[in-house]
Amino acid sequence: MPGHNHRVDIDHTGPEPVYLQIADIIRGRITEGRYPPDAPVPSIERIRQETGLAVKTIRRGVGVLAAEGWVRIVPGKGTFVTPRAQWPER
Repeated sequence: MPGHNHRVDIDHTGPEPVYLQIADIIRGRITEGRYPPDAPVPSIERIRQETGLAVKTIRRGVGVLAAEGWVRIVPGKGTFVTPRAQWPER
C-alpha cells in the first residue's frame, strides 16, 4: 500500500468477507517482504483511501492479523509487523 496510488481490488460479491480480504492482502505483503518485521503497516486512513472501505471493516481485518500474530497494534503509534519468529506457521 505504501507508494501506490492505485486502488486495491476487493470482491464485494464473493464468499470471503471483505475484512478477511484486507487481512489477506496485508498478510501477503508481509510475507513478500513489502512490510518487513518491525516496520509500520500503512495507516487505517491510507488503507481506506486505497480500498474505499469503511474504517470499521479495515480495523476488523487488522484485528485478525493482530490476533494471528502478524502485527502488533500500539495505541497512539500505529500498527507494526511483528518479528518473523512470532509469525504463525503457514
